[in-house]
Amino acid sequence: MSTTNALPGCDTHDMVVVHRVFRREFALLPRMVRAVPDGDVARAAVIATHAREMTSLLHHHHTAEDEMVWPVLRERATLDLWLVERMETQHEAVDGLLGGLDEGIARFAGTAGPTERRELASLLDRLSDALVEHLDEEEASILPVVAQTLTVAEWEELARRGMAAMRKPRLLVILGHILEDADPDERAAFLAHVPAPARLGYRLVGRRRHRRETATQRRGLG
Repeated sequence: MSTTNALPGCDTHDMVVVHRVFRREFALLPRMVRAVPDGDVARAAVIATHAREMTSLLHHHHTAEDEMVWPVLRERATLDLWLVERMETQHEAVDGLLGGLDEGIARFAGTAGPTERRELASLLDRLSDALVEHLDEEEASILPVVAQTLTVAEWEELARRGMAAMRKPRLLVILGHILEDADPDERAAFLAHVPAPARLGYRLVGRRRHRRETATQRRGLG
């Protein structure tokens, strides 16, 4: 490890780019659920699969922060501990909503009925609201402190853990989700941390597969 990588100070903007995925997809998911016609279990299954993938990614994202970010801030950062505690409390609230999704998704996927659709969409609305509140506050109050506190090596390890949480067959599509709203500079910076074979795979396969999947998931949303 170089001396530079061992010194405090890292660029946290990649996390802002990742957060956009969660903001966008969890805002769209209630609309996707409401757009499924009564009894259309085939379409409900498509949306359920997407919901499960996004909730899994969010769970792994928060677990990595809980284990690799908050302890370091508590130990090194000069900030009010109530702020870290607030982040942890918000994580618990989001995790509580995520925990209630599994059953709701399963019921909806099995019946595509109006009651199941309404209940799942309502829960997803609540999750989206809680998530936006948390991400906004984290980006405004925590990421600037993280940027001054964690080392480059520690931040890169957090990124590696995030990549490892993605199932390999889905990695190229998830890259599409991450890069969907990125500007050219953000896209280049993010891809610089992605292994060369995955970058090539994204250009050859992943980008097209992501567009095809999202077009199906968002059909009829306007």
